[in-house]
Amino acid sequence: MQLHFLGTGAGMPSKERNTSALMVKLLEENGEMWLFDCGEATQHQILHTSLKPRKVTKIFITHLHGDHIFGLPGFLSSRSFQGGDEPLTIYGPAGLQQWVEQTFALSKTHLTYPLQFVEVHEGVIYEDDKFTVRASELRHVVPCFGYRIEQKDLPGELLMDKVQSYGVPKGPLLGQLKKGQDIALDNGTIIQAKDVVAPPKKGFTLAILGDTKYCEQAISLAEQADVVVHEATFDGSTTDLAASYGHATNVEAAKVASKAGAKYLLLNHLSARFLPHDLPIFLAQAQAIFPQTFLTSDQAVFYWNNNNLLF
Repeated sequence: MQLHFLGTGAGMPSKERNTSALMVKLLEENGEMWLFDCGEATQHQILHTSLKPRKVTKIFITHLHGDHIFGLPGFLSSRSFQGGDEPLTIYGPAGLQQWVEQTFALSKTHLTYPLQFVEVHEGVIYEDDKFTVRASELRHVVPCFGYRIEQKDLPGELLMDKVQSYGVPKGPLLGQLKKGQDIALDNGTIIQAKDVVAPPKKGFTLAILGDTKYCEQAISLAEQADVVVHEATFDGSTTDLAASYGHATNVEAAKVASKAGAKYLLLNHLSARFLPHDLPIFLAQAQAIFPQTFLTSDQAVFYWNNNNLLF
């Protein structure tokens, strides 16, 4: 799993940060990419990467503020021009489908692929054999959702030393054991999969929280998560101001991660008021509460590998 940040700013674009967009690359897990929010100029940010819009199969929108959706019509249109023909599903709050469809109707835009909308409510909004996605409404000035992405347990590795000791030949029998199926050798020996396969490996959990003031819902979504992406529009000196705008501070984001028992925290959605020379202090304030805190930046890529976050 990779997290590629395309826009990490708040409100409007600045010279350092574009508006909100995060690409979650799941190419090794399921061959897909999922986009979370699509602020203005997201497709321009993609031009500076090797990301392929046709690989995006799902888009999750946190809320309907412009800095999170104004890039959506352009991205969807360009996906057609770039050869995208696979179905795409958009998850988001009530009103999102109407806005996109009306924009396309007025601009005479035609897509070359099926587009499906799912109106998000509390609870599980997507599940397959590899992932579950749960949504919960946060506390912003408009309906806004956070998303918890849970990878289901992975099959345990085949213990080759044990397999070889039983004399299992190379071929289909190894595949059956890997799938958890018991096998019988030509000599009549029965080999139980549980004896030659390691226990299942726990999948990762990722929490992506939209704009929100400090709240219990954020803590719940982030509970025991491996990685939490949390907005930090303000700093610790402006807590009351942040709350009045439905936003959180760097310190509050750190408290969420700490109370949730998360492993890593990525501070996102930073105000343009914080210039590059302000960021070391901004980060230190959060790390004083939750040491495993890191700042995001446009085009930063984080890798989840062997229970560690690399960048």
